[in-house]
Amino acid sequence: MIRETSSIGVDRRRASVGARTWLRLSIAAAVLAFIGSVIGLTVHGIYGSLTPTFLFQALAQDIVNTVVVTPLMVLCAVMALRGSYRAYVVWLGAVAFTVYSYVIYTFSVPFGPVFPLWVAVLGLSLYALIGGLASIDIPRTAEHFTNDRAVTVGAWTLVVVAGMFALLWLSEDVPALLTGVRPQSVVEMALPTNPVHVLDYAIFLPAALGVGIRQLQRQAFAYPITAAFLVFLLLTCMPILITPFVQTALHEPAAWGIMIPIGIVAAVILGILSWLLATVRTLTVSPEI
Repeated sequence: MIRETSSIGVDRRRASVGARTWLRLSIAAAVLAFIGSVIGLTVHGIYGSLTPTFLFQALAQDIVNTVVVTPLMVLCAVMALRGSYRAYVVWLGAVAFTVYSYVIYTFSVPFGPVFPLWVAVLGLSLYALIGGLASIDIPRTAEHFTNDRAVTVGAWTLVVVAGMFALLWLSEDVPALLTGVRPQSVVEMALPTNPVHVLDYAIFLPAALGVGIRQLQRQAFAYPITAAFLVFLLLTCMPILITPFVQTALHEPAAWGIMIPIGIVAAVILGILSWLLATVRTLTVSPEI
């Protein structure tokens, strides 16, 4: 007989209680994130206690959440529910980015009226990410990726970009440790530590390097995760690129110099990610005797 498979390579009965649950959960997270970001952008005083540097970053993040991330997460969730493996991979990256962002919102932005929304988004997106990863049918992942060269280039991109960010953060933190002073980014945001550096050192950078290496070794689980990490990296570039425009709109000096290096990185990631995703196919049916 013929057994139909879902977008993640499992039968529809399992998908209905597994992946579909997490996809729908992420839609709820996206709706709440959209509401919270609109409030952050329109209600005066939400970020009133932030330093100027942190304020620019928070507003840029809210713009990206509203215009890019939440619509992308909802669209990909809907397409994945209809059977698109490509959408599922992009969805994983968008949900991972949401978890990352809302760890920073909840732990670094001072308590205020939007705090419950931020906590709800963090919880919903975290469970959606864990459930979404657990729902992947790992033995069949390689069957979805049809271009070996695109897979290799995607893996190397992940390793190189993760290594670049590691060197960038270390170039600030190591001298600060050796001289006994606080890193400049920590001073500018008036925080105990830089939350981006903490998350990257502890979670993102080791995971990205490990997944990239495992992808070069053609480990089955790394195929969708490499593509999702590239989505994550592309999304992380967007608030950085938006920040100078926010500074200009607020009549503050804009750090336009960051546009060139981050813009180049974003363009490279976008090109390679587009190539990789174009080679992804969805397995719609599988024979079973």
